[in-house]
Amino acid sequence: MAVQAAKVRMPISETGSPSRLGHGVYCLQTMPKSRFAAGFTLVEILVVVVIVGTVVSIAMLSFGVLGTDRELQTEARRFASLVEMARDEAAMQSREFGIEIMTGAYRFVEYDGLAGRWADVPGDDTLRLRSLPEDEEFELYIEDKRIRLDEEPAQFEDPDERRGMTSNKPYAPHLLIFSSGDATPFELRILRAFDDQRVVLRGDAFGIVEIVSRDEE
Repeated sequence: MAVQAAKVRMPISETGSPSRLGHGVYCLQTMPKSRFAAGFTLVEILVVVVIVGTVVSIAMLSFGVLGTDRELQTEARRFASLVEMARDEAAMQSREFGIEIMTGAYRFVEYDGLAGRWADVPGDDTLRLRSLPEDEEFELYIEDKRIRLDEEPAQFEDPDERRGMTSNKPYAPHLLIFSSGDATPFELRILRAFDDQRVVLRGDAFGIVEIVSRDEE
């Protein structure tokens, strides 16, 4: 009969009692399936997905903030190092340097005493025109006044045209670095508008530039 076919014969030990092995097999066969064997429910899967998504978002946000701050600090340190190099060359070689600041770039220039005008620094690729990343820009302050900056570098004076065009404003860089060791005091800010991040540099009258922390601004 069907009932008899469903019975499980348990192994008998030598003592005549059912063995423990047979009892364990019987229990496994008759035990109802647990909730874990049936798999996770939809609600449990959704909860896990939300938790993982939140953790990943926080990690990406933290990485992004640190990465962008590092970019601003890199540009600030590069500018400070170039100013220091120009200051040392000016003092050791009796040269006069200037720095022209644009909204997204800057360049070093040198005063040619024989020609009586400013020009690019000859034979020095280190002091060439340098540009900021597209999402960054400069703000320049001299004597606590914000200086209007152009997007493109200004044109140098042409000695041949200068005599007949006295109405044009002569070229002059924003910051000066003299051979005597003196320099133009300034505050230069490197800004990134989309996340309101910035780095501030301050230069003193001795040509020393330092990066200012947010607490010192």
